[in-house]
Amino acid sequence: MGISVEKLMPRLMEKYKDTIKERMIKEFDYKNVMQVPKIQKIVLNMGLGEAIQNIKIIDGAVEELTQISGQKAVVTKARRSIASFKLREGMPIGCTVTLRRQRMYYFLDKLINVVLPRVRDFRGVSPKAFDGRGNYTLGLKEQLIFPEIDFDKVDKIKGMNITITTTAKTDEEARFLLREFGMPFRD
Repeated sequence: MGISVEKLMPRLMEKYKDTIKERMIKEFDYKNVMQVPKIQKIVLNMGLGEAIQNIKIIDGAVEELTQISGQKAVVTKARRSIASFKLREGMPIGCTVTLRRQRMYYFLDKLINVVLPRVRDFRGVSPKAFDGRGNYTLGLKEQLIFPEIDFDKVDKIKGMNITITTTAKTDEEARFLLREFGMPFRD
C-alpha cells in the first residue's frame, strides 16, 4: 500500500499541468505542447560585501538561506581581486542556492502566498524586472519576512535576490506565465 505520486505533487506544479499550459497555448497559439514555457529553476542569492571585514556574517547567511530554501546554501567566493574594496580572489563574499523541480514549486508557492504579502507597504512586484530573455529577478530588502527565520537569532538584516529562470523566449510570455502562477505584479 504505497503513496501515489499525485499526492506528493506541489500545488503549483499541478496548476501548471492542469490549467496554465492550456491557457498559454490559447494565448500564444503554440503548435506543440513542448513550446509552452515553464519555470526551469529559482536561484536565491545573498551578496555580503560586509564579509570582507567580518567573516562570521557568512555563516549566519548560509544558515538562514538554508532554512528559507530547505536546501543547503553554497558559499560564493570572489572571482578576482579588487584593491579599492580590499577584496582578494577566493575570499567568501556571499551565498547562493539553486532550487529545481518540486522544491522550486514549493518555494514559489511560499513566496507568492506567504512571504510577499508580509512585506511592509506591499503594492505588488515590478512588472519590469525581466531581463529580455524571459527571466525575472526580484530583490528583497530583508530576510525577516520569511516565516522560518527567528527574529531573535538574526544578527544582521540581509537582503537577497531571487531569480526565476524560465524557458520563455520573450518577457511577455514569462510575465503571462508568472501571472498565471499568481505572482502579484503591480499595474
